[in-house]
Amino acid sequence: MGGFIQKVLMSRTYFLTLLLVMIIIIMSILSPYFLTVQNLLEITQFGAVIALLAIGQSLVIASGNGGIDLSVGSMVSLSGVLMGLAFNAGISIWIASIIAILVGVLLGAFNGFATSVIGLPPFIATLGTMYMYGSLALVLTKGTPISGFPESFGFLGQGTILGIPTQVLLIVIPVFLIISFIVYRTVFGRQIYLVGTNDTAAKFANIKVKRTRFLLFTLSGLLSGIGSVIMSSWLMTARADVGSGLELQAITIAVLGGMHIFGGKGQLGGVMLAVLVVTMLSPGLQIANINAIWQLAILGIILIGAVALNQYSSNRLSLKAIK
Repeated sequence: MGGFIQKVLMSRTYFLTLLLVMIIIIMSILSPYFLTVQNLLEITQFGAVIALLAIGQSLVIASGNGGIDLSVGSMVSLSGVLMGLAFNAGISIWIASIIAILVGVLLGAFNGFATSVIGLPPFIATLGTMYMYGSLALVLTKGTPISGFPESFGFLGQGTILGIPTQVLLIVIPVFLIISFIVYRTVFGRQIYLVGTNDTAAKFANIKVKRTRFLLFTLSGLLSGIGSVIMSSWLMTARADVGSGLELQAITIAVLGGMHIFGGKGQLGGVMLAVLVVTMLSPGLQIANINAIWQLAILGIILIGAVALNQYSSNRLSLKAIK
């Protein structure tokens, strides 16, 4: 029995699969509505945005140097707001969507410039931009949601293809496959993990460390911009507060998925499993009428537990290497 538990703890795939099964069983007992088709579709739709943010967050963390992006939620808010303003100015909703994505790229690039070029600690830099981007979104809208989007726009966030949510089939899965190919099948992907493991060694290997980290923050902004379009399409409105709290969920998912908080370790496959765990947990708790305060507490417990599990796995691997 002890050997089985240790095997589960050492394998992030086994651990997350078991955790996911437990959540499904418990939530189904707490609420008969949890496993309904409608609820599962809504969970998947919400999970699409979180998945994009978590992928970007994971790669930033994997690059080391205390890499973290606290501004992803605010980037979703600001990009969506600017998309809404562009639409209200008479621009086609699809052109406005491209503008939102480009805004995300620019916001992410600014984070990359602040951390990689200027040299600010990522935590401080992105904490600052989180406030900046979020405040700007509120100022531009004066707290009033922007709506009136055409019905055709709703297909991206609310529609389905063969029973699968459109944003999952046409955006999340392709994005995951493309980024996985880049990370695991290209030189740049190998550089991400080398930089995260030891940036001094990476420099001696002629890897441009600053450029690598700059590109990863920019990628995080790109995925946030795409997420803003999906979120606006899902809600059929652009709100200044829509991204509030998403950064915590993205970080939790990245760490729960196996991304080591100090960089250099972790797999995107584990991150996608963690997306399922967190996205099923949050709505499940709401359906079961669990107080919102306890929902945040549970998310915090998961984050601490994930970090502890990562540390346990690292220590076990170190002991094996010594032996």
